[in-house]
Amino acid sequence: MPVNYADFERNSRADARKLPANQREETAVHVGVPKEIKIHEYRVGLTPETVGELTARGHTVTVETGAGGGIDYSDQDYRDAGAAISKTADFVFEHADLIVKVKEPQLKECAKLRAGQTLFTYLHLAADKPQAEALMRSGVTAIAYETVTDGRGALPLLRPMSEVAGRMSVQVGAHYLEREPGGRGILLGGVPGVAPGQVAILGGGVSGVHAAEMALGLRAEVTIYDISNARLAELDQIFEGRVKTAYASRAAIAAAVKAADLVIGAVLIPGAAAPKLVTREMLRTMKRGAVLVDIAIDQGGCFETSRATTHDAPVFLEEGVIHYCVANMPGGVARTSTQALNNATLPFVLAIAENGAQAAMAADPHLAQGLNVADGAIRHPAVATALDLSFTPPS
Repeated sequence: MPVNYADFERNSRADARKLPANQREETAVHVGVPKEIKIHEYRVGLTPETVGELTARGHTVTVETGAGGGIDYSDQDYRDAGAAISKTADFVFEHADLIVKVKEPQLKECAKLRAGQTLFTYLHLAADKPQAEALMRSGVTAIAYETVTDGRGALPLLRPMSEVAGRMSVQVGAHYLEREPGGRGILLGGVPGVAPGQVAILGGGVSGVHAAEMALGLRAEVTIYDISNARLAELDQIFEGRVKTAYASRAAIAAAVKAADLVIGAVLIPGAAAPKLVTREMLRTMKRGAVLVDIAIDQGGCFETSRATTHDAPVFLEEGVIHYCVANMPGGVARTSTQALNNATLPFVLAIAENGAQAAMAADPHLAQGLNVADGAIRHPAVATALDLSFTPPS
């Protein structure tokens, strides 16, 4: 049966108080939080509040110095929560049993991981074969936030970042439609006597819904495209007809991008590479200075012309169309993103720390869906298919 996390938290707090100190030490886990090294990534794996939850249960937490500095969490904030501060990432990787991060480990971080260690973070392996192979070589047990499920088949650890990315997509899209950064000079909401901009959203999931809410708030004309008729019916009810919906056939997408000022790619297949919905030929029909925002870039992107960008160089031009393809979009609002992510990851971090990764996954099949790599093998079928690597079922 899946873990009831509300009961689990209450019971584990009570148990920790009952245990003598020496017994708590025997069951304690060393949790490590390195500073993120991806370009302009300011998020951090654990907030001081989450650290406090772990140390209250007798676990050791080591945080690399400056890990939260970019979002105003000082080393002293972490010390006050019971963490130790390490001067180097090497110490964190060498001594921690459980590494908690935000973004996928860079290759030099993968080289520091080892067998017997658990990594809990976003991985997005379907678009990153070198990282997958490096994790396999390390022997680490790698659990990916983005493939953990819940009882409804949803993705609870991807959801908060999907919400952030969906809202940001309209914010950044509206900015790049302005003339100064090279856009068409369009105000998405228009003004009296001037028609609003047209926004096409490909995908009616969490990101798509949040993008639509923001675009509606700016008074744009919004259409959501999806391949599920049931989902389109739900969206019509959610937005009470204020958003247009359309089946995402190839012809419909081609017509949509030709007419749109802003196209948002919000398609997700858990663990797998994103489908390429917009071809270069379609791109050539678009208005000059129109904007594409590819939320799916972490999974390879859903536009044929997409390539990952960073916050210091977020856009590029193809066929006269501005592409925004930042692979860690929520890092742009890092404090909000970190807090939202920790709200979602805390119960799972506690479960892994209290029980160990194997027992935690055995107790909760939804957490087990997050397993991507273990014992040198790919353990998630969608990842194996996307990378053309052998799949080994979890034992």
